[in-house]
Amino acid sequence: MPCPASSPNREGAGATFVFALCDLYMLARTDSIAGTGMAMTRRRLMKLLGAGALLGGAGTMLFGRSANAYYAGPITDHFDGTVFFNPDGTGPKGPMALLRWQLLEPRAKWPEAFPSPFPQAKPETRLAPGKVRVTHVGHASFLVQAGGRNILIDPVWSKRASPLKAVGPKRVNAPGISFEDLPPIDLVLVTHNHYDHLDTGVIGRLWQRDGAGVITPLGNDTIIRGDVPGITIATRDWHDVVDVGDGLRIHFEPTVHWSARGMRDRRHALWASFVIETPQHKIYCVGDSAFADGKVFRRVGEKHGRLDLALLPIGAYEPRWMMSSSHMDPTESLQALQLCGAKAALGHHWGTFQLTNEAVDAPRADLAAACAEQGVPAERFTAMHPGQVHDLA
Repeated sequence: MPCPASSPNREGAGATFVFALCDLYMLARTDSIAGTGMAMTRRRLMKLLGAGALLGGAGTMLFGRSANAYYAGPITDHFDGTVFFNPDGTGPKGPMALLRWQLLEPRAKWPEAFPSPFPQAKPETRLAPGKVRVTHVGHASFLVQAGGRNILIDPVWSKRASPLKAVGPKRVNAPGISFEDLPPIDLVLVTHNHYDHLDTGVIGRLWQRDGAGVITPLGNDTIIRGDVPGITIATRDWHDVVDVGDGLRIHFEPTVHWSARGMRDRRHALWASFVIETPQHKIYCVGDSAFADGKVFRRVGEKHGRLDLALLPIGAYEPRWMMSSSHMDPTESLQALQLCGAKAALGHHWGTFQLTNEAVDAPRADLAAACAEQGVPAERFTAMHPGQVHDLA
């Protein structure tokens, strides 16, 4: 996850340079430089900045705010003609807050390995159309077998959630399904373009193996096609619906977040949540979201009436003064469950890649404490481990 974008509608040249510095420093501090055994010191950081990121910042200083790299379309209540934004004004902190976070805030040390208590799953090739099974792959990645189809959400099989192979947040547990054990995939849903949610390498492998097309919000098709030429992609805006056939429909719902793949494309592509609708079930799939005022969750519940299951993020939330405008903490995720009215929830976005400052198992413990405090049965909201399986009745 790159450092967050600035205010909803403006980014100056100086801010872009600071974002570049934060991006690289956050990647560097998550791990030593692979193959060298050297920790990333400030001196090495500045050398890297001088060689690469500084040039990106200088380019922005010369040319100002860049045109949208991925999407062109009409102005709406969440697109100003150049960038997308959250209509309620919620936006990540500015550049000086990013520097404070990266340079001054204490960061819990994660273990080198945090293995799942569940073995890698070996999914059935197909389920009957009326059955639903959800298998957690890790972080925000799920296999959803519903409506007779096999659907992957935000599939990431890479060892790092990073644009770089040598540095960046490193996986501390194996995917809950080996790629070779995946059933034939019919469809891939991508919520947004951060590296911990969009892994174009695995999307390319799925396209080559299964011909699996992608459904994703506006602008992300340009990124994916840049790495996977010829792939079938359907892009839509918030509130749109893709009818897949046989009663399977994918609804695009607003979420409070942002997007970026690099230094000059912040909020150039849209972010969204999904509701997977079959003739028998509805599953609300949230990749990333801030809680904000909670309206997005309440509105989904009002719109869809009966939600059988919600996939809700519970990790990457510390420090709160920094992350509250991008990610929910477990207490807020529990509130989101109550507002959307789903019968049950599966917690994800924790325990695989260290993106922020909390300890590796803090989200699970904090969720259990929140459920106990509010009298919510623990089985209604499960913090999922890779390989863990949930069946809907």
